[in-house]
Amino acid sequence: MQINLDELEVTHNPAENRFETWVEGRLSKLDYIEAGNTIVMTHVGVDPQDRGQGLAGKITDVALAYAREKSLRVIPMCSYVATHIRANPEYVKLTRQKA
Repeated sequence: MQINLDELEVTHNPAENRFETWVEGRLSKLDYIEAGNTIVMTHVGVDPQDRGQGLAGKITDVALAYAREKSLRVIPMCSYVATHIRANPEYVKLTRQKA
């Protein structure tokens, strides 16, 4: 099944400390820890059936937009998030120490 990323809804689930989306009952998510003015993005997980279609990037973009909106410093503990930030320079400033 081809996933239409433009129609995919990614929601923030603060009770579970994650951004998530469901595709035909399968969960894909980005887990985080938020403390003070920092958000540590710890893990991105996409169901094996849905990999390779851009879900991880879409979820990560939503999480980074949240960090930007809340003026949070991003610490990319997850290697996928770190790679995504390097590939999208508009996010690099989110990783810099806040004054």
